[in-house]
Amino acid sequence: MDDGSAAGPQVFGDGFAGYGRAVDRCGCGEQGRAVRFHGELQDTSAAGWLRLRELVAEAAADCREEFAPFKGMTAEQRRQVVTLPPEVGGLTRVRSLVLYGSNLVRLPAEVGGMRALESFEPYTSYRLHWFPYELARLPLLRRSTVSTRAVYGNPKNRMPFPVLAGPVAGGDLAALDPAVRGAEAVRACSVCDGPVAGTAGLRQAWISLHTSGHDVLPLLVNACSTACLAALPAPPPGHLPGPHRGRPAESAPRGSRSAY
Repeated sequence: MDDGSAAGPQVFGDGFAGYGRAVDRCGCGEQGRAVRFHGELQDTSAAGWLRLRELVAEAAADCREEFAPFKGMTAEQRRQVVTLPPEVGGLTRVRSLVLYGSNLVRLPAEVGGMRALESFEPYTSYRLHWFPYELARLPLLRRSTVSTRAVYGNPKNRMPFPVLAGPVAGGDLAALDPAVRGAEAVRACSVCDGPVAGTAGLRQAWISLHTSGHDVLPLLVNACSTACLAALPAPPPGHLPGPHRGRPAESAPRGSRSAY
């Protein structure tokens, strides 16, 4: 898996509390390095991915309220997973999503289907630098445990946001390059749930918002129109005004809403 370095990935193990893990090293945010999306494609033939899909199906069948899939996988299986399957959106009874110590680099927009979610715990998933806007739309989400120093735009370390590519009119939104778009597919507008098609096409933007009672997270919006972008709420003070296309957080103006 690509960590952006010429030497290739390094694997780190951790046996904390008996819950070992194997993850790829992430050099994002290191001084002098360009910040960009992780471009790994999910290997859908890998044992870890197949096991994860089994666990999602089991969770849907037994209507469990906590979903902690990586506890039921080996360290190598966990390392093979860089995203979650879209079927996770069908876990409508899950109240707690635990993704502790994962090798994830992105989450699918379908997490917005987990309407009962109250607690979100991707703590120590250090390669997870951003989240889908759909996370901010979960009506019951009140608690989260996130390694905020690893996310874009964090006020403590000012990790820059990757600059987003321009709008896409037409084309195949089911086969995207995640290194450019942050996702392998866009199936619906993050704001209105409508189709992302026609002459307007896909418009992407960053925005930083409260997703729970405490954390402010960088969210990627996949919008169908400028009207949907204009409907986004204002970020809290101390964060880049939005929506924006990405720029170093150190240069953020304060106190005014930016134009997309």
